[in-house]
Amino acid sequence: MLDPEAGAAVRSAAPADAERMAVAFVRVLRGTGFDVPIGATVVFVRALGAVGMRERDGVYWAARTTLVTRPDDVARFDHVFATFWLDSAGGVGAAEPEDLVLGFDGPDAGLPAAGVERADAPMWRVRYSAAEALRHRDFATYTPAEFAEARRLTRDLRLAGALRRSRRAQRSRHQRGRPDLRRTVRRALRSGGEPVIRAFREPSTRRRGVVLLLDVSGSMEPYARAFLRFFQAAVVSRSRVEAFALGTRVTRVTRELSVRNPDAALAGAAQRVADWSGGTRLGECLREFNDQWGVRGMARGAVVVIASDGWDRGAPDVIAEQLARLGRVAHRIVWVNPLKASPGYAPLARGMAAALPYIDEFVEGHSLAALETLADVIAV
Repeated sequence: MLDPEAGAAVRSAAPADAERMAVAFVRVLRGTGFDVPIGATVVFVRALGAVGMRERDGVYWAARTTLVTRPDDVARFDHVFATFWLDSAGGVGAAEPEDLVLGFDGPDAGLPAAGVERADAPMWRVRYSAAEALRHRDFATYTPAEFAEARRLTRDLRLAGALRRSRRAQRSRHQRGRPDLRRTVRRALRSGGEPVIRAFREPSTRRRGVVLLLDVSGSMEPYARAFLRFFQAAVVSRSRVEAFALGTRVTRVTRELSVRNPDAALAGAAQRVADWSGGTRLGECLREFNDQWGVRGMARGAVVVIASDGWDRGAPDVIAEQLARLGRVAHRIVWVNPLKASPGYAPLARGMAAALPYIDEFVEGHSLAALETLADVIAV
């Protein structure tokens, strides 16, 4: 039986998610032949609670230093770790969660053999998913295999602008709105010319347009690929989405991203953008966008999303001036900054500080979970 005091120590040593993941990993290690006592498990739970699960290296060393006692077991441990946490040997782990049933004989005894359960032993059922862990990982720490898995998960994201009232009328299911004379007369013919049932028309609703502006400068390199894949999924899923790349100039990439094949779309967009990973002139790029597309009608009544870290070589006054112009025609301006999730972050960059008074929403954009939140913000 599990010692209640030991269980309490485990529960108080780390958050619930870290505790469940740590115990599940120990269970898998023991199933492959590792001898891990419950004392080492408690230490690992505490170490994982201290370092957190955001960084892969921190989780690895917390597990290796507390659970591996012999140098000969390091290679086998690395394989089990890669398979359990992110399956780096053969791509990212399965997206579907798996159930593990854990049983304990005593505070210092090993777990029962795999597939063997005892009726008198308390069982812990934990649930983990590699895809769930990947959702909260920072794009800057992704491996090529993780980017491939992230592209698959991004296909499920649906981006839609907020609803707005349209000038086009539709049939009303209720007795309200403007009278629909044509339908009223047709119904009257069925009742001898008497308009017994009157028909009405009311204003319909439609989705607002969405304009996506991506900073492709060198400082945004770790995040630009992920954002571009998100933009491609948005362009393909909707007809009223426009995408632009901002660097030292403005490049419209809507046509390139409208290709259904994500790899072909991203390759076409990268070839189209001549200033990829170069410098950035946000103020001048916003001026060019306003003059050629935005103020002329593309951004009118639309939700404008700017993905940038705010670093700019130009004058911050230009950014403020152009965002003020854009705000007068756009429905909302949403600024997505991947650095916002960093501990202790403050918008001290000149471009970011100049933009804050003119934006409606300032959100994170460093992970898949942050992009899901962004999709919800755009739909409001």
